[in-house]
Amino acid sequence: MWSNLSKFTPLFVFLALSGLIFLLRNINTLEKFNCKTASALYHFQNSINIAFRPLGPVDSNHSYCGYPALDLTPEEVVEEQYLLDFVAWPETSLQGVSFRQSSDPAHSFFVILGSDGDFRVGEQLEVLVHMHDFQGQPKQHGGDFLLARVHSPELKAGSAGKVVDHQNGFYSVFFALLWPGEVRVSVTLVHSSEAVQVLKRLREEHPDRVYFKSLFRSGYFTETTQCNLCLSAHEPLCNFTDPHTGEPWFCYKPKLLSCDTRVDHAKGGYQKRLISSREGLLFQSDINIKIPLLASGTDRVTVKPQESKDKWELERNANSDVIKFTPSGFYYQDVWKSTARLVVRQFNDTSITQCLHGKVVYLFGDSTVRQWFEYLNDVVPDLKEFHLGSPKKVGPFLAVDSVHNIMLKYRCHGPPIRFSTVAANELRYVANELEGIVGGKDVVVAITIWSHFSTFPVEVYIRRLRNIRRAVLRLLDRSPGTLVVLKTANVQELTPEVSLYNSDWFSLQLDSVLRSMFRGLDVVLVDAWEMTLAHYLPHALHPPPIIIKNQIDVFLSHICHDRRS
Repeated sequence: MWSNLSKFTPLFVFLALSGLIFLLRNINTLEKFNCKTASALYHFQNSINIAFRPLGPVDSNHSYCGYPALDLTPEEVVEEQYLLDFVAWPETSLQGVSFRQSSDPAHSFFVILGSDGDFRVGEQLEVLVHMHDFQGQPKQHGGDFLLARVHSPELKAGSAGKVVDHQNGFYSVFFALLWPGEVRVSVTLVHSSEAVQVLKRLREEHPDRVYFKSLFRSGYFTETTQCNLCLSAHEPLCNFTDPHTGEPWFCYKPKLLSCDTRVDHAKGGYQKRLISSREGLLFQSDINIKIPLLASGTDRVTVKPQESKDKWELERNANSDVIKFTPSGFYYQDVWKSTARLVVRQFNDTSITQCLHGKVVYLFGDSTVRQWFEYLNDVVPDLKEFHLGSPKKVGPFLAVDSVHNIMLKYRCHGPPIRFSTVAANELRYVANELEGIVGGKDVVVAITIWSHFSTFPVEVYIRRLRNIRRAVLRLLDRSPGTLVVLKTANVQELTPEVSLYNSDWFSLQLDSVLRSMFRGLDVVLVDAWEMTLAHYLPHALHPPPIIIKNQIDVFLSHICHDRRS
C-alpha cells in the first residue's frame, strides 16, 4: 500500500506547491485571515524573497540605457552632440602607464608671470602651471583637473580663476584682480589626468554604481527589489517611465506582488571594488586628491588701487584680450559682490520679509537647495513650517507667513534621488511640477539638479535638463513675469571613495552642460560653483551657513533689485 502511495508523492508535492503559490499570489484575500496566519505567511514569503534575489548591484557593463535615440528630434541630436563635444576631456592612455608616471602635485609647480610688475585693480593676472609625475619628469600631455583661486585671507576676499589646458603638461590660469592689497594664488590638483580617465570609464561602464530600491506592499506582504535607470533585461521589469516627460525608471518586478503596489523609493547602496588596486593608487587622500601645488618663486602679488576707471573701461573695450576671464563675483569681507550689473544687497530677517512680501517661492531639486528652505525658514520670524508628515531631510516641505502673505515650498526632484526614503506618490519630476505652476510677477521658482546625476552618462542629464527647459519656457510664455532662478553645482570634499561617485570632475561636466543649455534664456543664475570655490572655508557638499547666506542674498537681490529695505 505504502509503495503504491509513494508513486503519487511527486503529484502531492506539486499540488501543495501550486496551492501555496496560488495563495501567495492572491494576497489581498489574506486581509480576511487572522493575524497569526498572516504573520506566518509573511515570514515564509520573506524567506522565499531572500532565496530568489539578493538586493545588490547589477553585474553588467552597459553604457547607456533607458533612452531610445529614436525619440530625439534632429535638432536635439545636434544639440546633444554639441554638448558632448563641449564637455569632452582630453584622452590619456593608461596602457603601460605606472602610478609613478601619473601627475604628482608635490613635483608640480606654478609660476606667476610678471610677478615683479605693477598690478592694479581691474587688470588680469596670469599663472603658468607645469605638471610633473612622481619621478619628477615633466608631463607631456594634458587632462589634469585643476581648480584655482586668488585670495586675501586678512580681507576675507577671494575669487575663482579660469584654467586653460595646453595639452602638453602646461596650463595657464587667468584671474581678474578685483580688490587692492596683497593677493595670493592657490592652484589645486583635484585629479590627475590618469585618474580622470578612470572616472570617465566608470561613468560609461557603471551607471548603476549607485543602486536604488523600492518597497512593494499589499496587505501584510512586502517585497523589496532593486531599481535604476539601467537594469538587466534578463528578469521581468516594472516600467515606471514617466508618461509626460518620458523619463525612464525601472525596478525588478516583485516575485509575488504586482508593479502597482510600489510604496516608496530609496537609495540601496554603492557598488564596491569598482577599480583595480593599480587604479586605486590614483585616488589617495593627501597624495593626489585635492592637493595644492607649490609656487616656483612667489605665490602672491601686491595689487594697487585702480587709477582711472574710465581709462580701464576704454582699454578693456578696445582690446577684448585684456581681460580673458571675469568671474561672476568675488568675496570681500566675507560678502559676495557681483561683477555683473546686479547689486547684491545684504538681507536680514526684516528685509527678507519685506522682499518676499506677497511672494510664492518654489524650490525644486536636491538637498543643496533644501538648504535655502531651511535657512529662510530659520531666519524669517513669521515664517512657520507646516509639518506634512514628510520624512526629515526629504520633504516635501511647506512654510507660510500669513501676516505678510509669503508661501515657501520645497520638493525634491524625481529619480535618481539618493535620499533615504521617498514615498512613491511624492516622486515628482521638476518639469511636471513646473507645468502646474500658474506663475506671475509674485512667483519665484528656484531649481537645482546635479549631484544625483554624477554617476550617469552625460546624456541622461541632458535629457532631464531638456525636459525642464521645455517646461520653463512654457511657464515663461504663459506668465512672463515669473522669475526662474538656477543654482549651479558646488565643489565638495573628496575622499577616495567619494571621488568614484561624486567627484568635482563629474559636477564640473554637469555644471557646464547646465550653463550651456540655459544660456540666453530669461532665467538668472546663482553661481554656487564660484561661490564655494572662492571661499576660504573647506569644500563641502552642503556649504556652511556663511556661504548659504551669500547665496540667499544673491537670490533675493534678483527678486527685489528694484526695492529698498
